Amino acid sequence: MVNMPNTTYSGPFKPLSESELLLKDYLKKHVYMLAEKIGERNIRHYNELNASADYIETTLAGLGYNVSKQEYKIENKTLKNIEAELIGTSKPGEIIIVGAHYDSVTGSPGANDNASGVAAVLEIARLLSKEKFPRTLRMVAFVNEEPPFFQTKEMGSRVYASRSYKRKEQIVAMFSLETIGYYSDEPGSQHYPFPFGSFYPDTGNFIGFVGNISSRKLVHNSLASFRRHTPFPSEGLAAPGWFIGIGWSDHWSFWKEGYPAVMITDTALFRYKQYHTINDTPDKIEYKKMARVVSGITSVLKEIAIDGI
Repeated sequence: MVNMPNTTYSGPFKPLSESELLLKDYLKKHVYMLAEKIGERNIRHYNELNASADYIETTLAGLGYNVSKQEYKIENKTLKNIEAELIGTSKPGEIIIVGAHYDSVTGSPGANDNASGVAAVLEIARLLSKEKFPRTLRMVAFVNEEPPFFQTKEMGSRVYASRSYKRKEQIVAMFSLETIGYYSDEPGSQHYPFPFGSFYPDTGNFIGFVGNISSRKLVHNSLASFRRHTPFPSEGLAAPGWFIGIGWSDHWSFWKEGYPAVMITDTALFRYKQYHTINDTPDKIEYKKMARVVSGITSVLKEIAIDGI
């Protein structure tokens, strides 16, 4: 499915509002903390992985959230997913999740993949910390998205989604923020796996909303909301999950349990040459554009938390 609602924004980049300028500074702070001060963070760099978890937990607690941890063990090491929650006022059983993985791949400091996504989750938590919605909203930082745990039962989001299913939780929408910080206005900067290059622009200046066929309503409605609220280029895709790249993040874990889930992404390796390299550093991120994107995602979450899908 490539037909999407409304029309993508195509004008010049509009100046950031005062609140977006503050958002930009906070996003940059988080990315530099995770990807430069802490650096590579995974089970092979276990102290750094724990330092990242501590930073996320401390930041969320500082915003007034009661933070919970879901712990499990691999190789006698404790791994943890980290969760903050705004409980719904009238429909608390309907749960919306926005999440990002906080580990980085071996050999990379992981600024765009995926300190950018974690920074966004932390800032969404800040922006919504004083809000109340009919539906429950959870902000989750997942561990172990990267190889060798990618798309295995030891992937942090897989552990989380499986637990949710066993608890019979009604997750009505899940958004995985995956590599959201790099944009280019150069023609030819965007690439795609076959056959999508025939349908989408070759300039990598947009944010993408990607889901499987079962999540097509969520893709459609969340993209429509983003386009209503946000002057920033955007594209959407709902396609069979076996296509290359469609399931390359934590949303895949929720598909496995039958939940609707969407990846929001700058498309990672299909645009960003530093993907999974030592050069994925904080200076590569487009913080102004990332702030506009995160502002838009926040508006989407608010709308869904109020009106539903």
